[in-house]
Amino acid sequence: MAAPGTTTAVSPAARPRRAPGRVHAVRSALTAWLGRPLASFHLVLAVFSLLTVLGLVMVLSASSVVSLNTPGSGLYTVFKKQLLYVLIGAVLFWIGLRVPLERIRALSPTALAISILLLIAVLTPLGSTLNGTQSWFKFGPFSFQPVEVCKVALALWGAHVLVLKRAVLHRYRHLLVPVVPVALLMFALVMLQPDLGGTITLGVVLIALLWFAGAPMRLFGALALGGLAGVALLAVGTNYRLVRVLSFLSPEEDIKGTSYQALQAKLALADGGFFGRGLGQGSSKYSYLPNVHNDFIFALIGDELGFLGCGLVLGLFAMLAVVGMRIATRNIDPWVRMVAATLTVWLVAQAAINIGYVVGILPVTGITLPLISSGGTSVVVTMLVFGILANCARHEPEAVSALRSQGPGRFGKLMKLTAPEPYKPPKKRKPARPTTPPRGTSQRRGVPQAEPRKRAPERQGYPRAGGAALARQKTSRGTPRNAKGGRR
Repeated sequence: MAAPGTTTAVSPAARPRRAPGRVHAVRSALTAWLGRPLASFHLVLAVFSLLTVLGLVMVLSASSVVSLNTPGSGLYTVFKKQLLYVLIGAVLFWIGLRVPLERIRALSPTALAISILLLIAVLTPLGSTLNGTQSWFKFGPFSFQPVEVCKVALALWGAHVLVLKRAVLHRYRHLLVPVVPVALLMFALVMLQPDLGGTITLGVVLIALLWFAGAPMRLFGALALGGLAGVALLAVGTNYRLVRVLSFLSPEEDIKGTSYQALQAKLALADGGFFGRGLGQGSSKYSYLPNVHNDFIFALIGDELGFLGCGLVLGLFAMLAVVGMRIATRNIDPWVRMVAATLTVWLVAQAAINIGYVVGILPVTGITLPLISSGGTSVVVTMLVFGILANCARHEPEAVSALRSQGPGRFGKLMKLTAPEPYKPPKKRKPARPTTPPRGTSQRRGVPQAEPRKRAPERQGYPRAGGAALARQKTSRGTPRNAKGGRR
């Protein structure tokens, strides 16, 4: 027994172990779930479903007042049109998920050619003018914007070309041609409309392609200067865009005029508080905030769902960024890696630009919030992009093994998805070998060989012996001489 006032050392083995906390248990469970083969695929489906449902709910909340203020329309005209576009987009999502990626890659040059022809056709009398830009095809009550298709075509075709030339991308000629000239042609056609938002998002796609192809940093500096010059040209090219830029630089000069929309968006975000006014109870949609169901729907989310609703939207797009990069890093096909990363950057950057000008840190550019804003072509094309991302997730090596060994699962059977094929790297071409190699050269590498050493001829009467033994025989005194007196 220890004396009073003394301390005894307790061995670490004798100390009672603490039970693992809830945080540790949640972390372990999350790590184990993320290690599953189809975790990326399920995360893409979850983000896609939540954004689609949230977008439909918010468009329904905003469209009732907009439809009532539009003469000759019903109560839910905008929502019904958005729901129809979502159904069309769901079909394209299934197509992007089900078609093999090899076939999508093979069709990318055709898609690019068609998109450029559409950009040319929209500048003809076939195109329609809306909000000062001739960038739409109208078919009755429906409209189609070809620049949205061009973004997908440029991402797929650009990745295809850069992967084919990846061995020579350290040379500027192969890095820039033909991707950059084709992209500049598309920029010029979109600037002729003129469409500032479409030009910016096309530039994001091009920069993402070059970044993931490993272009040097000085090239991005030159592209940044050219992009700023193009944006400045578009900003001063039309009166309403110039007004937007000036109101962003000095919003206090015309509060009830040019700065009214940006100011009302900030007030809507502030009025929502932490929990929001409640779904359908926002006051910003009652003619206070123009285009609340389209470009400024994030302000309505802050008004009705508060800081929690805005945090949910930001969290979903942050999760999309993480999952998209996870898909890109876990694939071994270089084309799939570049496509997944480029499409992810495009969607997240477009969301960041939209949220940025709603909260007032960027000038208004008219870019929609993916899957949430009301807009036919944007919603349909974004759902197609999510289908391609989900298809890329199914082509991860572990996912391919699981799907080919365990079957497609319930969702795969419901969507009639076939098992993806494993990646097969292209065969390397063997260098042609000459049938009769030149004399004195190696047959394997063409390196000059040394001439073979000639063996000394055997002399008559001497046994075959080594060099030392033969020398001793020549110099010995008892060497027999020939008839003429000389040594043999």
